[in-house]
Amino acid sequence: METFDKFDVAILQHLQIDGRLTNAELAQRVGLSAAPCWRRVRALEDGGFITGYRAEINRRKIGLGVLAFVRLDAERNNGDGTRALEEAIRQLPEVVSCHYISGTGTFELQVVAQDLEHFSRFALGNLINLPNVKDLHTSFSLGEVKAGTPLPLRHLVPDAAR
Repeated sequence: METFDKFDVAILQHLQIDGRLTNAELAQRVGLSAAPCWRRVRALEDGGFITGYRAEINRRKIGLGVLAFVRLDAERNNGDGTRALEEAIRQLPEVVSCHYISGTGTFELQVVAQDLEHFSRFALGNLINLPNVKDLHTSFSLGEVKAGTPLPLRHLVPDAAR
């Protein structure tokens, strides 16, 4: 699937907002009958455009009140050292997101913890001891302004259909 039409984009928009829609509900919302809608959803899944369906959980409600952004500096940026560090990061459930970054540092992590004491123990007991880690720099979220919103899709619609 190389190009998208208005139906594909509508399917993606609606599923980003509510991944629990039944095929019948989704088909009605995007203006298709059930069978073609189901085929399009399957093609979007098979093509890797839809990568999964999951529940968004309120981290505060389950006792994870701290969200930290940790810039991690690697000792050496070489293939073996970086791969070992990547694999170690993948094994830490407290790290909910990890990105290579430009500028100062190698990785930017999003880490959740119950409170500052738990974060401190995690950072000093786990993060600083990861393979190839030189230094950590942490900032804490003081409040979320925007998180978990649907991706913008306007650029997928052919110009004639806008």
